[in-house]
Amino acid sequence: MAESGERASLPPLGLGEAAVPGDDAAGKASCDGSVVNGDCGISDVTVGSAEPAAVRLDVKPEIPRRSSIIKDGRQRKERKKTVSFSSMPTEKKISRASDCISAMVDGTELKKVRSNSRIYHRYFLLDADMQSLRWEPTKKESEKAKIDIKSIKEVRTGKNTDTFRTNGTYDQISEDCAFSVIFGENYESLDLVANTADVANIWVTGLRYLISYGKHTLNMIESSQNNMRSSWLSDLFDEEDIDNSKQITLCAAVQLIKKLNPGVKNVKIELKFKELQKAKDKTGSSVTKDEFIEVFQDLCTRPEIYFLFVQFSSNKEFLDTKDLMIFLEAEQGMAEVSEDTSLEVIQKYEPSKEGRLKGWLSLDGFSNYLMSPECHIFDPDHKSVCQDMNQPLSHYYINASHNTYLIEDQFRGPSDVTGYIRALKMGCRCVELDVWDGPDNEPVIYTGHTMTSQIVFRSVIDVINKYAFVASDFPLILSLENHCSLKQQKVMFQHLKKILGDKIHSDPPKPEDCFLPSPSELKGKILLKGKKLGSACNGTEGEVTDEDEGAEMSQRVSIESTEQQIIAPKKFQLSKDLSDLVTLCKSVEFKDFPTSFQSQKHWELCSFNEVFASRCACDFPGDFVNYNKKFLARVYPSPMRIDSSNMNPQDFWKCGCQIVAMNYQTPGLMMDLNIGWFRQNGNCGYVLRPAIMREQVSYFSANTKDSVPGVSPQLLHIKIISGQNFPKPKGSGAKGDVVDPYVYVEIHGIPADCGEQRTKTVNQNGDNPLFDESFEFQINLPELAMVRFVVLDDDYIGDEFIGQYTIPFECLQPGFRHVPLQSLTGEVLPHSFLFVHVAITNRRGGGKPHKRGLSVRKGKNSREYASMRVLQIKAVDEVFKTALLPLREATDLRENMQNAIVSFKELCGLSAVANLKQCILALSPRLTGPDNTPLLVFNLADQYPNLEPQSLLSEVLKKVVTTYEMVIQTSKALLESSDGVYERIQQTQRAAMEFHENLHDLAVKEGLKGRKLHKAEESFTWNITILKGQADLLKHARMEVQENLKQIHYAALTSNLSKGGSVGGSSGSSESRSRRSLEVIPEKATVEEELTDEDG
Repeated sequence: MAESGERASLPPLGLGEAAVPGDDAAGKASCDGSVVNGDCGISDVTVGSAEPAAVRLDVKPEIPRRSSIIKDGRQRKERKKTVSFSSMPTEKKISRASDCISAMVDGTELKKVRSNSRIYHRYFLLDADMQSLRWEPTKKESEKAKIDIKSIKEVRTGKNTDTFRTNGTYDQISEDCAFSVIFGENYESLDLVANTADVANIWVTGLRYLISYGKHTLNMIESSQNNMRSSWLSDLFDEEDIDNSKQITLCAAVQLIKKLNPGVKNVKIELKFKELQKAKDKTGSSVTKDEFIEVFQDLCTRPEIYFLFVQFSSNKEFLDTKDLMIFLEAEQGMAEVSEDTSLEVIQKYEPSKEGRLKGWLSLDGFSNYLMSPECHIFDPDHKSVCQDMNQPLSHYYINASHNTYLIEDQFRGPSDVTGYIRALKMGCRCVELDVWDGPDNEPVIYTGHTMTSQIVFRSVIDVINKYAFVASDFPLILSLENHCSLKQQKVMFQHLKKILGDKIHSDPPKPEDCFLPSPSELKGKILLKGKKLGSACNGTEGEVTDEDEGAEMSQRVSIESTEQQIIAPKKFQLSKDLSDLVTLCKSVEFKDFPTSFQSQKHWELCSFNEVFASRCACDFPGDFVNYNKKFLARVYPSPMRIDSSNMNPQDFWKCGCQIVAMNYQTPGLMMDLNIGWFRQNGNCGYVLRPAIMREQVSYFSANTKDSVPGVSPQLLHIKIISGQNFPKPKGSGAKGDVVDPYVYVEIHGIPADCGEQRTKTVNQNGDNPLFDESFEFQINLPELAMVRFVVLDDDYIGDEFIGQYTIPFECLQPGFRHVPLQSLTGEVLPHSFLFVHVAITNRRGGGKPHKRGLSVRKGKNSREYASMRVLQIKAVDEVFKTALLPLREATDLRENMQNAIVSFKELCGLSAVANLKQCILALSPRLTGPDNTPLLVFNLADQYPNLEPQSLLSEVLKKVVTTYEMVIQTSKALLESSDGVYERIQQTQRAAMEFHENLHDLAVKEGLKGRKLHKAEESFTWNITILKGQADLLKHARMEVQENLKQIHYAALTSNLSKGGSVGGSSGSSESRSRRSLEVIPEKATVEEELTDEDG
């Protein structure tokens, strides 16, 4: 990852080249054919165009789904291919506001959307005098088919007007290509859809500049044209120009740009200089200062970052401390941000001396910040141990390796100690040792009954002793498969005691305990998992059942028939000394769940073959989850995987299986999931399982295809914005150096959560492809979900793997983030990133208060109330009935509040992913009169800030007040009533739990037996889970309201719209604040445009 040092003279910029669409020489051609990053179009219901033949109907393509299980660059699902022989479109670089204005003057075809589901294709352009926005063709008089720039109140991005929301083609319109122009005293809206997100960004940026500066826009832009960047680059050039000759060599210029932007290729920089010099009919190999600055600007300005930059810069060419504060807190989700925080960011990432002195962040400094580790998608809180490590060992997933000694396949592959070194350095906490008699009385490790090579047991123990606690202090489990004679078992024991010594956990389990010790209690300890003699054995050895996975594999390989073969267990003699080293992980054979529930001890551990474990997960999903609440379960790959391929660990994590042994030597999707999952909690090898899998009484089925009872589903909103420096896939030479990338976003978790979406393909651009596509996923069990980003090269022969990154859902950072890509084998691809935006909302309230935009409206007609199942045990059913009313009240309190907030967001012109802080900041310019006196102020003296009019209000502002008051009323109702409702739910839960221990006897007394008895017990756990979950949702909703009130308070102070409140140290004038690009105002919903259906 590119990092920039503090005040470094040459901080590397994480900037890449990007192409954005422009118009052809005639200036009137459709931009459909001139874009490089695909289609953002919609299906036309009615096209009211005078020249339909000249208009291409953009229909969103059907994108084929690919398997969520196999996508590792080696196995691919066939997909229909097409070959295009068209030349590359003309590229036009956007690196400043003047480029946007120029493109608008040339004009662009846009789709005009009406509320009656009509779509009109029109050619929009800005008058040369920049006084009005026009469109053609039209049946109206030309003077009526225009909007005066001075009448425009706001430019709103996305589908956030009533016209869009009521249009029948709403779902077919891309959020990233839609924008609206709010104009006139009645706040009418002109709703438009561009063919690409790039074109939409050009119009939004240009119009916002025009609103702020009118006809003086270009003069303003030219007067401050990238002065900070130019002076900084000029200083760098002068440092290189030692002899003051006003020029430097081409090689020096290339290296200087390469130093500033390590991701760009030398060949590309050199070619750009030569193209520039050829255009100027210049010969020679020297580069002037102007040429250097021009090439840097051309290669190192990323339009997607520029568009984001100007959105928050109050239409300036820099961010001041106040602008940056708003971005950090409102977009990046940072808490307790002050202007000092902004200054720290500026001092760390701003490359120009002028910017650091004045407290300004330039476009280059902003890019440096976005590319820094601070804006990594992975939450830094999870880079260290952050979970409760004091729960029983069985409550954690444990990073485990299978056949750790192998570095290739498990039938013929070589064995090597490097397998242990690699696994332990990666945070693995359970390694496998398959020990056999070796020559010279030295035990060896290899896979028995195969052709794998051998390594000396003592060497492996030496390596384990050295690396056991390098990556993690928490306990390491040695899974011993002991096949040695008594003579060599004695040698094994001596090596273990001599080399590992006190690190081996030797204390026997306490009879009074019901659960295993915690990882914290076992820090620095090594646990041996293996066979153990019974307590009745008084001799120096005894007989136990052999564990031989290798024999199972060998037998299955040799059997040609596919019928299930029963392998008779073998017996062997076990040394008492070696047996005594096994304390908390005694290997026992699994018979069935009822037997285990009745007789298995908490320190006994069963190993499950992958096939048998899958059968248990399918046939007994609830029992498997309950079994794993108390006992450790180890799952190992099927013996049929002689190529050492990997199973999907999620198939067993969803059942609560703690130790899923993976073949670390085999890269691909499954290892990506394992590595990604254990990145969390400081990569310590232990991850706390979801609460619903740990609680003694809870209902959870591993195969659920619906929402989980008692868990609040969350919505994940991901926008894939762009990519940087994608390498050509290894071994792929059919297209030369050309890359045609596209991105898959995959969700892995319980069956209800699994899903995937893909972007369009960006043709012939691996340097800085622009995708600009948004996706939404519902996550029903967030604690077990993972997000995987996969970049592939679209090839006619077969798509090739470029890179991937896998991250647990709980580790996602909201806001604008960079995703570092990794190769198939897990190495970081240098300077290769995805640029994304992440937001998490909560469908039914609750969730994490620090995440952005927590509420999504749920209509009253679709409101779902939690219900209690009937057990047919009268006394228990009567208790559960007492919860029905408080459960209903809790749902109403939550959803009334959430609906009010969503209505307020819609009125503000923002989407569901916005937060209240953004809403208030967006409204603030229109809550201020022409003379900068507030029309409405927030009274912050009360716990619930009220909006107080300071003068007569327009109808629109009255609607703002009414909608805001509903937010406050529902929030107040929730805060004041939630404690009582919460306590009533808790009372029912406590009363019901008093029946838990005697539930079976009560059911029998009621005459229940067999299936009905089992159903009653299941319904009891369901009801308890619902009560716990609904109580938690109400508690989280209360936290959400408190967070919302804080956001309103902060935004009111920041906007200077508070009674008696102010923000100290504010920089920037009130005028600049009133012109923030965040500004929006509610359009008048009932007003129809003067433009009738006769003309779009």
